[in-house]
Amino acid sequence: MGKLYVVPTPVGNLEDMTFRAVKVLKEVDLILAEDTRTSGVLLKHFEIKKPMLAHHKFNEHKTVKSVVDRIKGGENVALISDAGTPGISDPGFLVVRECVRSEIAVECLPGATAFVPALVSSGIPDERFCFEGFLPQKKGRQTRLKALQEERRTMVFYESPYRLLKTLTQFAEFFGAERRVSVSREISKIHEETVRGTLAEVIAHFTAVEPRGEIVIVLAGIDESSNPF
Repeated sequence: MGKLYVVPTPVGNLEDMTFRAVKVLKEVDLILAEDTRTSGVLLKHFEIKKPMLAHHKFNEHKTVKSVVDRIKGGENVALISDAGTPGISDPGFLVVRECVRSEIAVECLPGATAFVPALVSSGIPDERFCFEGFLPQKKGRQTRLKALQEERRTMVFYESPYRLLKTLTQFAEFFGAERRVSVSREISKIHEETVRGTLAEVIAHFTAVEPRGEIVIVLAGIDESSNPF
């Protein structure tokens, strides 16, 4: 029986790719990629010449069984996403679960994940936190925000630049405009930036300066809302 490798890829700077990740990708029989075009650029950069199979949220239910069968047949397979660690707000959970159910060995390599540097550099307590990923866009959004109003741990969210102001404004409504927040964008890229302050201050900043790039929001829990930076 083969093995499934979950391989993190850089969220920005290609130098964040680990030696071990390159080695594994060069040795496996097949690479599952969220977007074969995006991953093709990465593989070409590191001179990795292995067959790829598209594995994304629109087809993963259909491809999981065939992937598991190939691993059972002795192939070693690597799973990568467009950026970061697969399964963290990206496809990956289903194939990992099915491998575990089939008693196939699953090995996740350590590596890049966008929320970790955003959380650590936020200046907001990081010893206890909850990762919320992307909030529901419509159904369930208000319910989720209400449920988080009494959350004492630091909260971490992913967001697109197009919805950032809407989300921060809703945070101010549900958590109060003085709640501490840190917004990191373009992590490990040339234009990396972190904006810290109260929700009111950060909303004012991104009202004046159009947000761009991938966004991570780190929001203080209720116990920390009164503590200044």
